[in-house]
Amino acid sequence: MLMMPHMAGAEDMGLMRVDSTTIDDRFESKRGEPSNISVISGNKVEEAHAENIKQILDAIPGVTAELQSQDSLKIHIRGVENQRFMGEKPGVAVVIDGVPVFERTGRVNINMDDIESIKVIKGGASYLFGDDALAGAVIITTKRGAKMAGGQLSGEAGSFGYKRGLARAGFAADKVSGHVQVSRRDAKGYYYQGDYKADYLNGKLQGYLSDSSDLTFGWEVAKRFKDSHGTVTGISQAALDPTSVNGRDFARHYNVDLGKFYLTYANDISETSNLMLNIYQFGDHTKYWSSPIRYSTTGAAVTDVNAYANGNDYKQVQRGIKGEWRGSSETLGWLGAVDLRDNSYKNKVTILQSHRASPSPFSGVTAGTVTADDKTKERMYATYGELKFAVTDALSATVNGRYDHMKLSYDDYLPAAAAASLSKNFNVGSWRAGLNYDFSDSASLYTNVSTGFRAPTIQQLFAGTINLTGGVAANPNLKPEQAYNFEVGMRGKLDLIGGIEWDIAAFQIDRKDFILNVAGQYANPATGVTDQYQNIGGMRNRGVELAVKTDQQQLFSMDLAYTLLDAKFTRYDNYNLLLGNRFSPAPGASRIVTYNNSGKTVPRTPKHKIFLAARINPFAGFTLTGEMNAQSSYFADEINQEKIGGHTLFDLVANYDFTTGANNGVKWSLFGRMDNVLDRTVYNTARGYYDSNGDFSYNAEDLSIVVNPGRRWTAGVTATF
Repeated sequence: MLMMPHMAGAEDMGLMRVDSTTIDDRFESKRGEPSNISVISGNKVEEAHAENIKQILDAIPGVTAELQSQDSLKIHIRGVENQRFMGEKPGVAVVIDGVPVFERTGRVNINMDDIESIKVIKGGASYLFGDDALAGAVIITTKRGAKMAGGQLSGEAGSFGYKRGLARAGFAADKVSGHVQVSRRDAKGYYYQGDYKADYLNGKLQGYLSDSSDLTFGWEVAKRFKDSHGTVTGISQAALDPTSVNGRDFARHYNVDLGKFYLTYANDISETSNLMLNIYQFGDHTKYWSSPIRYSTTGAAVTDVNAYANGNDYKQVQRGIKGEWRGSSETLGWLGAVDLRDNSYKNKVTILQSHRASPSPFSGVTAGTVTADDKTKERMYATYGELKFAVTDALSATVNGRYDHMKLSYDDYLPAAAAASLSKNFNVGSWRAGLNYDFSDSASLYTNVSTGFRAPTIQQLFAGTINLTGGVAANPNLKPEQAYNFEVGMRGKLDLIGGIEWDIAAFQIDRKDFILNVAGQYANPATGVTDQYQNIGGMRNRGVELAVKTDQQQLFSMDLAYTLLDAKFTRYDNYNLLLGNRFSPAPGASRIVTYNNSGKTVPRTPKHKIFLAARINPFAGFTLTGEMNAQSSYFADEINQEKIGGHTLFDLVANYDFTTGANNGVKWSLFGRMDNVLDRTVYNTARGYYDSNGDFSYNAEDLSIVVNPGRRWTAGVTATF
């Protein structure tokens, strides 16, 4: 990759430089940065030999990624949105090579074989990334450039039928470089019907137009299949049937086709200015089953694990153009940018099998019936910028601003659609203001206040207008959610044992108007009460994060990541807990118990979380790493009744690198990894929100649980030439 020699040297010349970008993370300095930022290199990703990105993100304090199975996960930062677990957005902007990535399930599937670096910005980040950057952003840069010249072959195997294969070929000339990579990961999986397969074809072509400019075309095409998540109901089934032979996920049998294409132009116009332009398209075509059938056409109970009501066909296309111009001077650095997006989401739902929605003889549903056929469009027109100026030699101030004009539209194609077309516009401003004070070249104090926002969805705005027979009233007056982040921290380096990097930060995120159903999250309305989404939720997430890293080239080295998190609902006045049979309309079949959740802890937010990696390099090429991942207890529900105990897991990773051939032209890398070495029984996730077995008693037997697979191994070999 062309390293932008002029701008890269701007800091060495003593110029004030803006490193913020949403396009190409080639500016990596933290110097003068007023926010908490963590960076993981591609080398660390490769050395970890992780099956999923959660195993990498665990090394970053404040990140609480939720893994369901295999490599499908939802990324959370600082506990924001941990209470939600269905298809909602995660409250975190995920950007890969400048392309905003959001998939139908709210989760992301990331190609672990193509990561050059991972950068995590914590705190409200809508000042750069716009919608849904409530708690921060995860920016992933993929591999490219002359260093990808040559070839690579790699193979792995592991527990539960896990296999991975990769082949890559690349070239580098004076004016152009590129590579193509193909890979596959598949497994039978620990869980019953937990089959998984992911095929990737990706590559880059980079042309060096001059000594200071380059043009990069990147693409990735993925075809993925994933079946059951492995969900079980209740702690008894979790103990007796951890692989979920008798369990029924709400949604499964996912077939996902992904396509990502982008073109980026970068030009160091002078020693003090840089221009970057980016055009992209990201497509997601997902088909899956949802809603297990519980009653046959005769009203009899259905136990067939493959009987599902809905066949979902979802097509999403995200297109955009971004441009950034930055400049530097002795006392002032600036960034000016535009961000234009055109997103469309098509949704079609067809009944797969005839059945009854409830025991009532009048609730029959016929196979082939189309129950949803609609399209939502999002158009966003945004401008953003940053000013960084030197107040004194040691003190710098940073101000960011972004303005988003969003246009939402909805078209319903059902013949009897209640509302054929709907629309809504929003104008939202976001900002950050921060300071950085350098005590010395090796210690800095930073602080900032920033904002994040999330716009209401079409369903939240117009649910009652779209479906006149539904129980949720429309609310076109909803406002975008806002989050306010307050942060103060210190970072620095110590010249001990080869160098120690450290960063400690205290933070608080306040949300006073987040969108919540008046009945509560995933709850049912009381009889005679009109359901509706309103700006009535409040939440406060506060805590402390500590990161310590030492030089991996030393005989002994370590990484430490610690998070202290206190996440509370500050306003949650009504939550309806349903007891009994939620599917039966008969009188007395169910009842509702109301709770006031204000002041209660946000579910799935452990107060303490610690990650420790200790390494030893006893001889050249060999590294043995032990990892400890521990967390305290957490609540599985919003009423704070069911508590899941804390746990500590230990992993081991061994890497051995050596070379062979003429001029040592072939580099070999051997590795072995064992996760959960002590074979501890823990839950990947646990959730509770109603009386799932319908016995008029809500307890631990009603939780939806995914059990960790326990001890598992992976081993492999890579040849690079």
